[in-house]
Amino acid sequence: EGDDDVSLPRAAVNKLIKEMLPNMRISNDARELVLNCCTEFIHLVAAEANEECTRQTKKTIAPEHVVEALKALGFNGYVSEVEEVLEEYKVQASQHKKKATRLEHLGIPEEELLRQQEALFAEARKQQMQLDQEDMLRHQQAMAAATASSAPQTVDPSLTNMTPAQQQLARLQAVAAGQCPPSAQGSGSVPTQGAVS
Repeated sequence: EGDDDVSLPRAAVNKLIKEMLPNMRISNDARELVLNCCTEFIHLVAAEANEECTRQTKKTIAPEHVVEALKALGFNGYVSEVEEVLEEYKVQASQHKKKATRLEHLGIPEEELLRQQEALFAEARKQQMQLDQEDMLRHQQAMAAATASSAPQTVDPSLTNMTPAQQQLARLQAVAAGQCPPSAQGSGSVPTQGAVS
C-alpha cells in the first residue's frame, strides 16, 4: 500500500550500513530488515513527538518535542547525541544565515551579481582560448622546426613576406582546403627567406 512513499531511501541506509560495518557483508534480506526498522523507528518517534506537541497545544513539532518523545519511549541513551547534533545544526544554520545576510547587505541585486559572474566567466573563457591558441601555435612551430631540419626545404613564393606564424596558418589552411599536393601536406616543410623552389 505504498510503503516506499513513507520509507527511507535505500541508498542512504545502505551507505550508513557500509560506514558502520565496512568489513562485513550484509545480505539483501538483512538490509531490507534494517531499512524497515529505521522507518518504523522514525514513525514511532514522530508520532510520539506529535502527541507531545499536541499536549503543549503547539502547532509545529519542535526539536524539544522530539527529545521528549525519545525520553517517553525509553530511548534516553540517544538524547545526548541528539542534542549534540541539534547544536551542530544550529551552528551551521547560523553560519549559513550570516553568509546570506552579508550577500543581502552588499546592496547589489542578485540579477546584477549573476550578470557580473557570467561576464567574469566569459572573460576567463576568452583568456583560456587565447592561451590554448598560443600553445597550439608554439607546438606547431616546434613540430615544423623539427620537421624542417630533417626534410628538404622549399618555399611557397606567396609566403615569403609573412611572419612564421602567418606562414604556418596559411599552410594549415591550404592543407585543410586540399590545395596542397599530398607530398607537400605530409612533408611539413618550412620555407626560408630567399630560397627558391
